[in-house]
Amino acid sequence: MPLEPGLISEEDGPPRCWWAGSDPEYRRYHDREWGFPVTDDQRLFEKICLEGFQAGLSWILILKRREALREAFADFDFQRLARVRPQRVDRLLAAPGMIRHRGKIESVLRNARNARSMTATFGSLARYFWSFEPPPGERPTRI
Repeated sequence: MPLEPGLISEEDGPPRCWWAGSDPEYRRYHDREWGFPVTDDQRLFEKICLEGFQAGLSWILILKRREALREAFADFDFQRLARVRPQRVDRLLAAPGMIRHRGKIESVLRNARNARSMTATFGSLARYFWSFEPPPGERPTRI
């Protein structure tokens, strides 16, 4: 059976979007994360932070640095990060594997405080984010 346009097929797994290419990090991300709904607040916070770090950079760079970012940012535990003092930014800038952009690091810490506030207001980040999901009849159809 021929593949849909934009899909590729490799021996190691299911058909993938063309952008997954041959890089193991991309393939792993495509097969295990991309397009899968997330309801865990900590993972949602991580996704938002990684998207912020990606601005102006390639997604593959972010994927390759993700473990270093997780280590530097306490596995993206926003409750913990919300208590980090601004003076710690200089230490984070020097962390191994860090993407050294002060504004992006400060954004993670600011967003952690906002995420903590949002969970107090809405019960969870997931509840807030998923409240924007369109009802089933208004969602795009799958091909």
